[in-house]
Amino acid sequence: MKVEKSQSGRPHAGSSAAEKSSYGGRRSTGRPQSDRQSERAPRSSGKSSENPQDREEYAWVLDYLPYGKSIDVTPTFQKKPLVQAIGDKKFTLMELVPKAGVIPNIQSRVYIGPGDRDEIDHVKQRIGHQDLTTGANLELPFILEACVRHQEERFVKFFNDAHSITMRLHMLELLPGIGKKLMWSIIDERKKGDFKSFHDIRERIPSLHDPAKVISHRIEVELKDDFIKYRLFTTPPRRQRPE
Repeated sequence: MKVEKSQSGRPHAGSSAAEKSSYGGRRSTGRPQSDRQSERAPRSSGKSSENPQDREEYAWVLDYLPYGKSIDVTPTFQKKPLVQAIGDKKFTLMELVPKAGVIPNIQSRVYIGPGDRDEIDHVKQRIGHQDLTTGANLELPFILEACVRHQEERFVKFFNDAHSITMRLHMLELLPGIGKKLMWSIIDERKKGDFKSFHDIRERIPSLHDPAKVISHRIEVELKDDFIKYRLFTTPPRRQRPE
């Protein structure tokens, strides 16, 4: 499992064995919150090439704009509809151009991959969180949670495979509400056997009330912060050429 880092340099990517060596075989109490390493890093100035495996094939509709963006100075009769959406692989925020006469439903999942597309004509561009409409912003938390639940197996696997990033930081600690104590509870419990579902995680780790919401909250944090240091589920924002 890979952790993307905004800075140059590669974080330690251990496995279960690395957990043991990283923590010296004993449970660390960790540093005080005020002394923890900042999770922010300067924006990288270099250009990055997109991995074809990161290309989105499906997106969830956040908002439908029948006349495009309000800031567009094009005469109204010349404006074309736009869709703001989020991919469900790397959670790429983007603007899509729907096919003529098609109005995609908000919260629907649409195909944007190669070949024939029923609702989307093409991907116009990649956008940042700051480019989202008010409506898209309101829908984002609900759609992220729906997307995570739709891919339950993928995110349960995250809880099974999460490992240490540095000598003092574990991937699980990047999730909202998970500190050292809860992290060790998860690690100890999964040694007894892999987690099978979100329900299984809740049953075996009662203090982790809703794993899907914990994951979706982390994704939202990564989308809102262009300068965040570690990315578990998203890629750094950048503009994208139309497809």
